[in-house]
Amino acid sequence: MNTLIDLIPHSPTFAIWAMLIACLLPFVFTWIAKMAGKFTAEDNANPREALDKLTGLPARANAVQQNSFETLPMFLVAVVLAMYFFVPQVVVNTLAGLYVVVRIIYGIAYLLNLPFFRSVIWTLSMVCIFMLFWLTIKFS
Repeated sequence: MNTLIDLIPHSPTFAIWAMLIACLLPFVFTWIAKMAGKFTAEDNANPREALDKLTGLPARANAVQQNSFETLPMFLVAVVLAMYFFVPQVVVNTLAGLYVVVRIIYGIAYLLNLPFFRSVIWTLSMVCIFMLFWLTIKFS
């Protein structure tokens, strides 16, 4: 019988894919903001101004995009450092995969306008990052 840990890939490729997906998530939410906000070709002349004028769901999608870009550098550095300092790869993969799943849930919660749940989920995503840093310190 497989345990949960046996189901998690042990190759660094998994963490690299998680980093790539995390890098793409902000663009997914930007696309949602632009589509829901009826972004036009004229808006592309000054896209930030156009996105700043959005309200409702499109504005929340833009906020997810901004928050995703804000947490992304910490996540990427945490994963790379953890791998560099030989934190067990299965642990890195678990936290990297969990971060991506939690960030997707965060985005959905933001789009659905669930502020308390969104804040709890945001905290969990940050816990993944800080755990990677803490483990890097422990293994260095």
